[in-house]
Order: sequence, then C-alpha cells, then structure tokens
Amino acid sequence: MRVICKCGHKGRIASREAFSSDFAKLYCQCLNAKCGHTWVANLTFSHTLSPSAQTFDRVLFDRLKEMPKAKQRELFEQLGSHAVA
Repeated sequence: MRVICKCGHKGRIASREAFSSDFAKLYCQCLNAKCGHTWVANLTFSHTLSPSAQTFDRVLFDRLKEMPKAKQRELFEQLGSHAVA
C-alpha cells in the first residue's frame, strides 16, 4: 500500500495500530527530507466485492484459533451452558 504526503512526495507507514480486523491506524512519515511531515491515516474495511470461497466452518475455526486460550475456554463454557438436551 502506498501513502502520499500532502507535499506530493511518497510516504512510508512507520507503524500500525490495529483496533480490530476491520480498522487500523497507520502512522506515516514523508520520505522527503525537506518536508518531514508525519500523520495518521485510518485504514478501514468498506465492503465485499466477492465473498470468500472458504466455508463458514473454516472461517469460524480459523477465528477460534486466533483467540487466546482463556477466551476460547470462556466461549466454550458459554456454549455448553446453552446446549440443547
């Protein structure tokens, strides 16, 4: 991904702060030594053009694997208490 400074020169993304899988703040710097501008840009998910080819089960499994173990246990405990007899 390219970022452009207001002066018209290329910039670089120095760091990124992810707030969710759909939103992040990008901390940017101008590469023009005479400018030196730094700024924050927001990167956000807008909409889907073509849905994922992955099945719902696969997406759900991948998301569960990304969760911390404590959060996984908490989720499964909640699901267990709602189990149908």
